Amino acid sequence: MAPIHLTYLNRIDVEAIALTDAEILDAIEASLAAQGRGEAVIEPRVHLEPGAADGHFNILRGALRAPIDAAGVKVVGDFVDNYTLGLPSELAILLLFDPRTGVPRAMLDATGITDMRTGAVTAIGAKYLARPDSRILGHVGARGTAYWNVRLLDRLFDFQEIRIHSRRPESRAAFATRLSRDLGKPVIATEDWRSCVDGADIVVEASRLGAPAPLLKTSWIKPGALVIPYGTMSAVELSLTDIMAKIVVDDWGQCRAGKFGSLRAHVEAGRLSEATLHAELGQIVAGLRPGRESAEETNLFWHRGLSLSDIALGHAMLEKAARLGIGQRLRFA
Repeated sequence: MAPIHLTYLNRIDVEAIALTDAEILDAIEASLAAQGRGEAVIEPRVHLEPGAADGHFNILRGALRAPIDAAGVKVVGDFVDNYTLGLPSELAILLLFDPRTGVPRAMLDATGITDMRTGAVTAIGAKYLARPDSRILGHVGARGTAYWNVRLLDRLFDFQEIRIHSRRPESRAAFATRLSRDLGKPVIATEDWRSCVDGADIVVEASRLGAPAPLLKTSWIKPGALVIPYGTMSAVELSLTDIMAKIVVDDWGQCRAGKFGSLRAHVEAGRLSEATLHAELGQIVAGLRPGRESAEETNLFWHRGLSLSDIALGHAMLEKAARLGIGQRLRFA
């Protein structure tokens, strides 16, 4: 057998590659369009709960056709109390394979990829479903993905006002300071949910709840707004879907099954079903279904996270790493 080698990119490598905001958004938007056109295979994520702490692993699987031409599996941990140990709540590894032979091509630290691609999917969802003149962002949550949500949303909308909130005062203060520095504009850290989201044009709910609790009230949502909830545990009221003109998800197969997700109770109660679902985001990006059609629409976008996004961003990193001479070549067999 001929020798088999794979490329390894660790966190230091991923940071040195320094994908630009435009490179991140372009890679994710292209992967969403491919999904919408049926040029991909995606399987619903599965979970592993080891029972040793308050957390679980997500295992995401998928494949993209040419030009990326790769199958991939990502394993990402989601452990709520990691901050007490000085660790991110989410740590991840992405494996990429040749889809014809199963030969491994690459292994990447996917912690940063998870954060970037989540933020990009949030931003692209808003590109197609929010009012183009959206000027106020209300964002609940300050975990790793939150930074890229705000950063990439602001790149597309250049907000006049950004409000953020999280449970711990020290967390939200540090988050606001970092965002203000990187975005070059004031960021307001609010003391409660209502002052963060009430009247905002775009509302992102990325909270870290231990159990479902209806903390985001439907009455706070401005007519014509876009709401993007994606916390592991539901933080919204059942009535939230009643005010929506369009409900869009990233992958219905993942959203309709499993025990986790911000709209799990809505699926179980029949308030969100194939009959009430407007589209998957990929169908809209591919031009097969309409996105926002009027300023009056109040829309909702729920994303669980796509293996295809991980694969697309991992591929973009590998291509740029090759150009820059970054990464390690490991002997596999």
